[in-house]
Amino acid sequence: MPKLKKIEPLLGEELLKKVKELESESKEDKAKKCGYYTVTKNGIERVNMMKFLNALIDAEGIQLDSTPSANGRGGRSASYRISVQSNGNLLIGSAYTKQMNLQPGDEFLITLGKKHIRLKQVDPEDQEDDEAIDATA
Repeated sequence: MPKLKKIEPLLGEELLKKVKELESESKEDKAKKCGYYTVTKNGIERVNMMKFLNALIDAEGIQLDSTPSANGRGGRSASYRISVQSNGNLLIGSAYTKQMNLQPGDEFLITLGKKHIRLKQVDPEDQEDDEAIDATA
């Protein structure tokens, strides 16, 4: 195989365009032709597939890493699953309330189904309209 002239790895739109041009090639050949390889001391070319695939993911605009929390600390993430506590209460953690930008005092209507509980946030403006209707009735 003839030795490739080392090129700077392609990024972004250039990378996507080149990969589309090389659609009939193997993924290793695509990575090499896009500049994702190194030459060892012995002159052997090694394909950097992880760098190539990561560059493709970045070029497509896919965000795999979660966004860091506002205060920069880790902590638990929302699992979207809760259990009934020993006292019969259901506790909805702060991860959910922060995600919805809920504030102390926000109110919800609770509706019960056969196998579900639905919470619907009460809009303060709607609540005022409901109180006005009750007052006139």
